[in-house]
Amino acid sequence: MPPKTITKTTWIAFSAALAATMMDLLDATIATVAGPAMRADLGGSYADLQWITAAYTLAMAVGLLTGGRLGDMFGRRRMLMIGVSGFTVASLLCALAPSTELLIGSRALQGALGAVMLPQVFGLIRDLFPPAEMGKAWAILGPVSGLSAVLGPIVAGLLIDADLVGTGWRAIFLVNLPVGLFVLLVGGRFLPEGAPAERARRLDVTGMSLAGAAAVLLVYPLVQGRELGWPLWVVAMLAASVPVLGAFARHQARRKRSGGTPLVEPSVFRNRSYVSGAGFAMVFLGSMGGLTLALTGLMQIGLGYTAIEASLTSAPYALGGFVGSAIGGMTMARLGRNVLHAGLVIKAAGVVALYAVLELAGTGVGHWHFTAPLLVAGVGMGMVFVPLFDIILAGVADHEVGSASGVLQALQQLGMSLGVAGLGTLFFGLLGSRVDRAADFVAAAGPTILVTVALLAAAFAIGFLLPKHARAHEPAAA
Repeated sequence: MPPKTITKTTWIAFSAALAATMMDLLDATIATVAGPAMRADLGGSYADLQWITAAYTLAMAVGLLTGGRLGDMFGRRRMLMIGVSGFTVASLLCALAPSTELLIGSRALQGALGAVMLPQVFGLIRDLFPPAEMGKAWAILGPVSGLSAVLGPIVAGLLIDADLVGTGWRAIFLVNLPVGLFVLLVGGRFLPEGAPAERARRLDVTGMSLAGAAAVLLVYPLVQGRELGWPLWVVAMLAASVPVLGAFARHQARRKRSGGTPLVEPSVFRNRSYVSGAGFAMVFLGSMGGLTLALTGLMQIGLGYTAIEASLTSAPYALGGFVGSAIGGMTMARLGRNVLHAGLVIKAAGVVALYAVLELAGTGVGHWHFTAPLLVAGVGMGMVFVPLFDIILAGVADHEVGSASGVLQALQQLGMSLGVAGLGTLFFGLLGSRVDRAADFVAAAGPTILVTVALLAAAFAIGFLLPKHARAHEPAAA
């Protein structure tokens, strides 16, 4: 039962949940800036750079469909402790990886265990705070989540440049060890135990397998197709993702009819505003992931920036994201979906300005040329990122919120994977074998940035199908 009043212990316990969330969100993007350093150390292809990020988000997308259910079945604190323990060990494996293949595998393991860890945080917050005080927790969690998601590249650059005891890029994963230990010690001591809500229920292993297969069939061809020359079997994999996804949907409906607990509540997909919101989230997150990868390739490989130079050059994006998160959080109750449209317009303006800067400056582009465009784009990104869940879930019935929020989290991660895969393939495909001149990277970045603008325009159009107002009570997730 949640406490009647907020005490010092409540905030100590909340700090553990907050640290787990930050650790997960930072790791979703922290490897992007380190990618070139990893490739220089371990070898590998440009597709491997994409997989270092995509493996994490893809594994998380699949795992999130089950992660929340595990907390219901076995207790949220227990599953958080298991998830954090595994995530910390996986981080150590990433830091010790002797090859690109083992690094990518360890990143996938990180994502899968992050999917066990993250959903428990939202349930534990509801256990910690009484309903009248829960807004205080969400007011902290929302901006911190938004900021963590964009701080990853900056943290990575600082750690790589510091080269602590010669660890280089491996420090970006070693930093998770003290954070994970803090969550385990503080969370194990202060987080509420909570009784399992569904001990008798069974996991939908078939559903999870079908969802995972559909996601892999969709993402793998987009990442590897270019390097393999698009053989017929790769195209067949891409086409097969559609019937496998259909089989997953049919399985969920049958499981619901037979009295089982599906991974996804089928009724949410009869809600037009929710389906539109899910599409909005995928397109928007895809634009974020793809743009970050293209900028990293441009700055570090094309323009020769060090990791710290790339991080500091990208810092205005994080600063803008922090400002935009505050604006979005403060205005979503009054503006509703209009805040999403405003954020998209502002982000698109920043991205278009970035395109114009690259066209005008060419290989003469300097660090300060990126400042204003990335600051504006970051403000727009933050204005969308924080209110997104509340607005999409506004049209969902109360009994569907748990399933709908879990699916939305998964689709956000899948959208990030698709963005990294699709826009990364476009960027490196435009480069081809011409990887020795800065002019080639600038030329490849231009069309990639324009596709990002097109994705933002698509999200803007989809946004008119979303609920007009944010959900009136506390969100189920963020």
